[in-house]
Amino acid sequence: MILIKTNKEIDFIRESCRIVGETLQLVKKNIRPGVSTKELDIIAEEFILSQNGIPAFKGYSQAGSFDFPGSICSSIDDEVVHGIPSSRKLKDGEIIAIDVGVIKNGFFGDAAISVPVGEISEQKQLLLDVTENSLYLGIEEATSNNKLFDISFAIQHHVEKHGFSIVRDLCGHGVGKYLHEDPQIPNYGRKGTGPKLKNGMTLAIEPMVNLGKYQVVVAQDGWTVLTKDGTPSAHFEHTILVNNGNPEILTKV
Repeated sequence: MILIKTNKEIDFIRESCRIVGETLQLVKKNIRPGVSTKELDIIAEEFILSQNGIPAFKGYSQAGSFDFPGSICSSIDDEVVHGIPSSRKLKDGEIIAIDVGVIKNGFFGDAAISVPVGEISEQKQLLLDVTENSLYLGIEEATSNNKLFDISFAIQHHVEKHGFSIVRDLCGHGVGKYLHEDPQIPNYGRKGTGPKLKNGMTLAIEPMVNLGKYQVVVAQDGWTVLTKDGTPSAHFEHTILVNNGNPEILTKV
């Protein structure tokens, strides 16, 4: 069931999303060759706690894996999502996706960005640009006159037009009192299909795009999702609200 949020619930979600957006920008400023993903994790956690928020990912559990140990997901190059922060240091030429979730007042916010580390190749830069642009094209479709898979179609069309692949085993989702709510929001689909979008829906839209083929595998740690062919992947995400018929980005700073 897709939940329609009340004005009070939206205010709580908006506050959690503010913290998410500010956390991402703070982490982004600290991304450089030589910094470890654990250092980035500490920066994020300290800021979230300073805002009276709780890192939503830390301690999160899923079937078949241990509780997630980090406050952020840090996914490098061929790591699509759910990379675990560690002592591993970033290298010039890599790309890293940072995913942040926050809970405050019992409500969640969720967003992600992908960032170059130092100087990157033109191919990786195009991957970042296309993935980010596909997110905003998807968001543009989140109006009360549209269907859910209008978002999916817009993302898929833009990504595949540039020769990249949409990850099909993972998707966006509703967000609110729970980190993952209905509906599931795939990044591929047929225009004009799916549930009707309505005012008061809060959705986490998140294209995950591979430079190579779309297939993915899960690492032995039970969390990290990797491209099967070893090519780089990018991930961008915003939590949005359908408000007065139009999309409002809640995690944008």
